[in-house]
Amino acid sequence: MANIVDTAVQAGSFNTLVAAVKAAGLVDTLQGAGPFTVFAPTDEAFAKLPAGTVDSLLQDIPKLKQILTYHVVSGKVMASDVAKLKSATTVQGSDVKIDASNGGVKVNDSKVSTADVAADNGVIHIIDTVLLPA
Repeated sequence: MANIVDTAVQAGSFNTLVAAVKAAGLVDTLQGAGPFTVFAPTDEAFAKLPAGTVDSLLQDIPKLKQILTYHVVSGKVMASDVAKLKSATTVQGSDVKIDASNGGVKVNDSKVSTADVAADNGVIHIIDTVLLPA
């Protein structure tokens, strides 16, 4: 199995996320022992952001790191466990809201489209919207 970063690269639908992780200097961390749970926005999720947002974030590394670490939870939290939670504390320090009441799982306002993508240092849950800390 591959680590979280390599798994995202191989999937082919996380080019923006991988570029952002590289720009923020978080590759070594996310290739580390972990385990980590990553709520990974697809390229389509990044495309929903207002025009110029990604480019401006790539110029503001501290803010970019804040947003990226807001997508990561320490530990390997599988979907069956995520569904039992009301919130989770991110590596960034703030909580994300979790709602599994309507059949699917939402993290803040983002829907989990694919859960439990295994990596050797954690798990990825694919989401359809970029999570932004308050």
